[in-house]
Amino acid sequence: MKYPALLSFVAVLPILDKFDAIIDVRSPSEFVEDHIPGAINCPVLNNQERQRIGTLYKQVNAFEAKKAGAVVVAKNIAHHIETLFMDKPRDWSPLIYCWRGGNRSGALAHILAKIGWPAVQLEGGYKEYRRHVNTAFGEIASQFSFQVLCGTTGSAKSRLLQVLVQQGAQVLDLEQLAEHRGSVLGNLPLQPQPSQKMFESRLWQTLREFNPAQVVYVESESKKVGNVRIPDILIEKMRSSYCIAVQLSQENRIKLLMEDYAHFVGDPEQLNQQLDCLVRMHGKEKIAHWQLHALSGNMEPLVAELLAEHYDPAYKRSIQRNFNQYGQAGILELTGIDLDSLQSAARYLTGSHNIFSSPLLV
Repeated sequence: MKYPALLSFVAVLPILDKFDAIIDVRSPSEFVEDHIPGAINCPVLNNQERQRIGTLYKQVNAFEAKKAGAVVVAKNIAHHIETLFMDKPRDWSPLIYCWRGGNRSGALAHILAKIGWPAVQLEGGYKEYRRHVNTAFGEIASQFSFQVLCGTTGSAKSRLLQVLVQQGAQVLDLEQLAEHRGSVLGNLPLQPQPSQKMFESRLWQTLREFNPAQVVYVESESKKVGNVRIPDILIEKMRSSYCIAVQLSQENRIKLLMEDYAHFVGDPEQLNQQLDCLVRMHGKEKIAHWQLHALSGNMEPLVAELLAEHYDPAYKRSIQRNFNQYGQAGILELTGIDLDSLQSAARYLTGSHNIFSSPLLV
């Protein structure tokens, strides 16, 4: 189907998945910070070129900047057509955007349209998309019923969410979207977190694909997951939702954490750098004691002490203060972290037993 050559994001949203490609023509640095989900980056000005042309605008004048920019933009567009688009059929329909829906996206959209492709330029560009995302969370969050998996560190909440996904449940995995495990030791090795804007785009994209008639499972989280912040309207909705208290034995919690944090087990010096962040809370003497455990390879005693003296007390203070329905939470007691146990728990949660009358052993 052929669409108008210029569309607002509100008009584009219902047909966003119908385009054959979403093309972001901004610079790579702009694209890395955030972009419309599913977009590919075909910059008409790279980082250095954008800076150089911008400097011409400021220090000389717009006319000279536009002349210089036209040369570079034309070369870059030619390169993209030759390397990426030559095999596209006549009915290939791309959506094209830049920062404000101006010259950069207009240049590519114009040339593609002249070739004969039904290209659509996004009016208002990325800026209009961001405005929509910022205002959409309130409406989106109000549509859903959440069930919040609560539980102390190492109680297999994240693994249970993964099994729920495999069984077809709707899961908002905030730690996965944030690429962080949500604690002082939660950063993933060699894996930087997304920007705040990218995190919000991932949230928006995930929620818009859900069915409001079905429950959404989510893990109890703080307002921040590493360096990114959960939008206020979403965290407020989560904190007023029904809670499920996931419980797991201390032995299994330690086993799980040893598996999930194997990168720290194998690199005690890196672990000790992270433990330095806790000096203000526990004092130098206690941190030195824990760091000695790490350097001596006494990881299981270290994990047990961290749970008993840091994580569990902090969790108990936070959960009761922030999650309104935790006092009436259903209790889900796991007997292991093996796949069978997690699958049984997931089947129970997605079945008819949404309100727990007694603890469940699975």
